[in-house]
Amino acid sequence: MLELRPTCENCNTALPPDATDARICSYECTFCAVCVESVLHNVCPNCGGGFAPRPIRPALNWRGDNYLGKDPASTIVRHRPVDAAKHAAFAEAIRGIEPERR
Repeated sequence: MLELRPTCENCNTALPPDATDARICSYECTFCAVCVESVLHNVCPNCGGGFAPRPIRPALNWRGDNYLGKDPASTIVRHRPVDAAKHAAFAEAIRGIEPERR
């Protein structure tokens, strides 16, 4: 089950469960779309993978208790600002490779 982390790991912008600008990698590293595009250039600083829009968990119990009320979003903030220079050096060799081929 996705944690639905509450903020961008880089800039600490709030990313509530219904945020359409939340992006995650396959390990659920969570960043806002602005940081993914302008700072990270679609390269996760933690694993090197790419990002996808984070799904939005239903707010209402439409079926089978599969909703935000039963499985709430995480409240644990993981604020780990990215060192832009170090990330640029790390990402330089792989950012031109499509995420599905990394």
